[in-house]
Amino acid sequence: MQTIFVQFKCQPGHAYDVADLVVRTLEETSEIYSTSGHYDLLAKFYLGKDADIGHFVTSKLQTIEGVKETFTIVTFKAFS
Repeated sequence: MQTIFVQFKCQPGHAYDVADLVVRTLEETSEIYSTSGHYDLLAKFYLGKDADIGHFVTSKLQTIEGVKETFTIVTFKAFS
């Protein structure tokens, strides 16, 4: 399992619509938050071990209507 975090910069007024669509349609979604700062949303995704992260981001996330920009963080190890 691969864990990635993706920040979304949305078109003005579209952040909640984007968040709703991500939660409803992408089974890889763990959670999504509205945030302050340079990006509007922060989402956590769990991808399969052999999943292509670049393909997931460019074909499933960057194509969502209302998304202007994404920033992807790839994680290595979770500490608890």
